[in-house]
Amino acid sequence: MHELSIVMSIIEIAQEAVISKPDYVVKEIELEIGTMAGVVPEAMDMAWETAIKGTFLEYAERKITWVKAQSQCSDCGEIFDIKVLYEACPRCGSFYSDLLRGKELRIKALQIEQINELK
Repeated sequence: MHELSIVMSIIEIAQEAVISKPDYVVKEIELEIGTMAGVVPEAMDMAWETAIKGTFLEYAERKITWVKAQSQCSDCGEIFDIKVLYEACPRCGSFYSDLLRGKELRIKALQIEQINELK
């Protein structure tokens, strides 16, 4: 389950953002994950719940934007959504295409707030 290592990396990045600010906490974290990034949503949820306990992210709201994968046909230029990596072009049937989006795996935003302001 590589989702756990992904979550551990996210925790490290969030920790770096607030470690030098002892009176700040992470209020919200927004992630962007492509449908071709190899992340299983249920495994991500399970890893998240387990790994964040006792960390800077324990009480943070998590938002995930799942980015739908798209390819562009190398033969006819058609841009189309895909569910598997080597999907035929719906216009010409070619299997030659370039993945345009869907492999994203990033922290899009990290909102931190001063503890005094949370009241």
